[in-house]
Amino acid sequence: MKAVENLASSFVVSLWTPLFVGIFMAIVVYALWPGNKRRFDSAARLPLCRD
Repeated sequence: MKAVENLASSFVVSLWTPLFVGIFMAIVVYALWPGNKRRFDSAARLPLCRD
């Protein structure tokens, strides 16, 4: 049973951790990309707008 746990742990560390780090980095790059500034600024003002 220990061998299965070690195999599962090794699989998670070797595959899922780098995958999620890559996804996180892509989100950060998207959020900080200069071309998205206008879109995020307008979205930030939405709660203050009165219709």
